[in-house]
Amino acid sequence: MAALTLYSREREIAAALARKQLGVNELDAKALSFVSAEPGIRPSALAAQLGVTSAGITTLVERLVRRGVLRRENDEADRRVSHIYLAVDLENEPWSQLAHFDNTCRRIIAQLDPQMEADLAEFLRHTTLAAREQAARADRAVSGGASAA
Repeated sequence: MAALTLYSREREIAAALARKQLGVNELDAKALSFVSAEPGIRPSALAAQLGVTSAGITTLVERLVRRGVLRRENDEADRRVSHIYLAVDLENEPWSQLAHFDNTCRRIIAQLDPQMEADLAEFLRHTTLAAREQAARADRAVSGGASAA
């Protein structure tokens, strides 16, 4: 358990340092990841992915567009609709720093014995499921407590 805790802590430190060097916050970095995975995403879909309001996503997107990190294009069929794209390449410096720690871990895992890799993947699936179940229980407890109040 200590090794997993250390990994988590070091991953967070590496991610925070990369974000600081790039001048983005954690939500900005998550937004960049979603836009990278889904080029042309609509602001409403991005807001839903990030769990923020439409006003919050407007502020986030505008800030990153002004910095030249994102670009917004109007939909050709409906000018009221916009689509968001990356204006930077997350695969190249300096933006690749956001994923550097994870890429290093991928290289290490690729060197593992196939059975060890399979065991690690199974362990991570189980811990992820346990974390999701715990989050759902906590959410139900809060939701149940809020409706009782």
